[in-house]
Amino acid sequence: MKQSLHTPEGVRDIYNEECERKLYLEQKLFSVLTGYGYHPIETPSFEFFDIFGKEVGTIPSKDLYKFFDREGNTLVLRPDITPSIARSAAKYYMDEEMPLRFCYKGSTFINHHSLRGRMKECTQLGAEFMGDASVDADAEMLSMIVDCLQAAGLKEFQISVGHASIFQGLADAAGFTPDETEELRSLLSNKNFFGVEEFVNSRNLPENLKRCFGILRCMYTSSDELEQFKEAAKEYETVYRALQRLEQLQELLLLYGIDRYVSFEPGMVSDYHYYSGILLSGYTYGTGEPIVKGGRYDELLPMFGKDAAAIGFVVVIDQLLEAIRRQHIEVPIMHHTQLIVYDASHREEAVVTARKLRSTGGRAELLLYDPAKGTQAYEAYAKENYIARITWMLDGQ
Repeated sequence: MKQSLHTPEGVRDIYNEECERKLYLEQKLFSVLTGYGYHPIETPSFEFFDIFGKEVGTIPSKDLYKFFDREGNTLVLRPDITPSIARSAAKYYMDEEMPLRFCYKGSTFINHHSLRGRMKECTQLGAEFMGDASVDADAEMLSMIVDCLQAAGLKEFQISVGHASIFQGLADAAGFTPDETEELRSLLSNKNFFGVEEFVNSRNLPENLKRCFGILRCMYTSSDELEQFKEAAKEYETVYRALQRLEQLQELLLLYGIDRYVSFEPGMVSDYHYYSGILLSGYTYGTGEPIVKGGRYDELLPMFGKDAAAIGFVVVIDQLLEAIRRQHIEVPIMHHTQLIVYDASHREEAVVTARKLRSTGGRAELLLYDPAKGTQAYEAYAKENYIARITWMLDGQ
């Protein structure tokens, strides 16, 4: 039975102050999203397999937690919340022509290989903006991300922005096979730019196209460089339009006053193949993993029957908390609980006092006094549980 006290690999318990900090942070960030007019939505923790199947383009089937219901349908624990929101929007808002704004919080489940050291369950808090294909919607996403990270207390962070059509447009122009495209995508995903250069140079491609592939090797791109890349890519319309979109976005970021937090990374790729436009990834000190992920997925809702563009992002709460801890950022937790220790003769007084405190928004914890423990045990208990005050209701006190 001792084994039953432990959690499976890749998941863990969160308790005491850590849990309070997490809840506080989630409430803080959620208030940012609702402040932009986003409406809360909840979707199931598990769905039919098709919602996250290969056609949708989330994660490989081998990384999904799969099981069966009584009818024999294959179900999966969601590895990603966005497809669930897309399904829900298509079901309940099929004929809605005005934009939809949703925000949410929930757990995702990915069966990572144990050697990678990643948690298999994590909490994500995010927003989805559906029915708006404009660059204004892209800018609003970035503004919300900046506001969320600032609300969390971060001062040093960077959001990398790319575009899915840059990589895909170049791969299509080069006539790469699906296998070659995936090989190149893997090199880019691992930031192996020497490998990218070697891969491209080994192919018989026009010189100008080879030069355009140089776009993918740039980690941080200035406005001048964007303009130069755009000129070089004029004969490749898909790539040209993607770079043009980044230029337009850059102008709006200046309007929002958040341009210093955003850098452009033309070679950015995503493991989620449903992204078709802007790609987003946020980083800060204290964690090697992204604290924000997202992008535009204009082709996802049509898979569920609703013809609408969309963009969204998630804040990975677990990674954000780790970064906050390592940066020594205080998450303010107010300790207002009053401990009322009473004996049998003061029971009624204690209950009435506690109820009165709770009715006015206060916190009250009741404990029947055990003389065998002594008052010092209750004082130690209060200290361990961050209780602000002890009220003694005992005979002789």
